[in-house]
Amino acid sequence: MFDVIVIGAGPAGSTAAKILAESGFKVLLTEKFAIPRYKSCSGQLIRKSIDLIQEYYGMPVPAYTMCTPKGTKGMMLTDDRGRISCFEQEGLNVWRSSFDKWLADQASLSGAEIRDKTAALACREQRDTVTVMFKGEQTCTEEASYVIDCGGVTGTIKRKLLKKPLDPIYTYQTYNQGSIDLDHRFFHAFLHPELSEYDAWFNVKDDLLVIGVAVKDISKTGHYYDRFTSFLKENHGLRIDKQLKTDKWIMSRILPGCPVDHGMGRMFFAGEAAGFLNPMGEGISAAVESGYCIARAITDNFDNPEMIHAEYVKKTETLHGYMKRQWSLVGEMADSFRDMRLKDHEERLQYGLSV
Repeated sequence: MFDVIVIGAGPAGSTAAKILAESGFKVLLTEKFAIPRYKSCSGQLIRKSIDLIQEYYGMPVPAYTMCTPKGTKGMMLTDDRGRISCFEQEGLNVWRSSFDKWLADQASLSGAEIRDKTAALACREQRDTVTVMFKGEQTCTEEASYVIDCGGVTGTIKRKLLKKPLDPIYTYQTYNQGSIDLDHRFFHAFLHPELSEYDAWFNVKDDLLVIGVAVKDISKTGHYYDRFTSFLKENHGLRIDKQLKTDKWIMSRILPGCPVDHGMGRMFFAGEAAGFLNPMGEGISAAVESGYCIARAITDNFDNPEMIHAEYVKKTETLHGYMKRQWSLVGEMADSFRDMRLKDHEERLQYGLSV
């Protein structure tokens, strides 16, 4: 019998497990992939992520998780009219496999039990406990007072609870040897609707050129990728000498108003599973912060599930507001995201947006 079972050993799950375990709770942290796990991700840590890691983990992000260029300068965003905006901010460039493993190691050092290659198949809530069925080396069940699902958009539990098919954004990116006339220290995002159905991007990891597109219709991936590479060749001198690797992934489709699902009863969601995701797929800061918030809500109100839920909602109000503001700003910059603009006069004032 565990106090809390945390599903998913990404930034949200590892942070929640660490905080709970070091507070004296018996915690099981599970991950369906082998650790270190690989995730298709830019691996760009913004200043907020770096500060949260220092605050919650009590130490900086270790150098061995990073790739070159180690220090990043922020984002160069080209909107759907070709206008370029520079959002300059010092950050870090990490490989998610190394970074996520370090986070999980900290949870383990704090006392959490970790099981990788263990997929959560189903949950059943009873009066005082939740039973989770897992499939790993063998099928088994575990019980806990609470469950936190941090399995992201690919997680089985959330999808079963929703009882509806996924409607995600599909991402595709390649790692290439070559050259380009773009500053390697920036993450470059392009919102031209002719280049993708969501966004297209370029960044560098260990001297490899990472080129990606996001689409709503997976059958159009090749079409948009070819358009984007042609655009980079014509406008930024892209030369690809050799393609070394391809990545495919899915991420949540964020809806207007940025609705989030904190969970109910004795089951809670954090990170992308809850709907916390910032523009351009920046989910690390939101994952770490929401994982911390649900862990603190549980530690402070362990015997009262309703109070946990209320406290979790309250603790994530600032995070949710930040997310709304970021999406609304993108909506102001690009007509392709106009549905994400905040329309309520009071909300716009609250988040410092023009009215």
